Amino acid sequence: MSEAKRIVSAFFENVRSGKNLQAAYEFMHEQVIAHQVQSENEYTITRSPKDYIEHVEEMQELYGQFELIIQEIVADENKVYVRWKQIGQTDKNKTIIQIASAVYLVERGKIAEYWIQIDRKGIENQCQ
Repeated sequence: MSEAKRIVSAFFENVRSGKNLQAAYEFMHEQVIAHQVQSENEYTITRSPKDYIEHVEEMQELYGQFELIIQEIVADENKVYVRWKQIGQTDKNKTIIQIASAVYLVERGKIAEYWIQIDRKGIENQCQ
């Protein structure tokens, strides 16, 4: 397994899953460029490990301790593509499934940048 793939896999297993949030400092640079698509609009934000921890905590508040299933992970040198399914429940015990994918750039042993697409319309439809 490539080093970049190992890092991103461990990031998902520990941080993105919500199981070991403090590991964000181990897997992410202090400033990570996050390219996102929302309703066909592309925008870029900068995330720190602290920001990312708060982001996952928000998901845990909305969906409980969700299940995260990596459906595909492919590495090409220092870029890693991941497609996943996240399954959680609202406070009304309604199951919510999120489908997403991202490409992560690993530099100097940590995640430096990523490009993410999430089926937000699908989440919206499930919450109605």
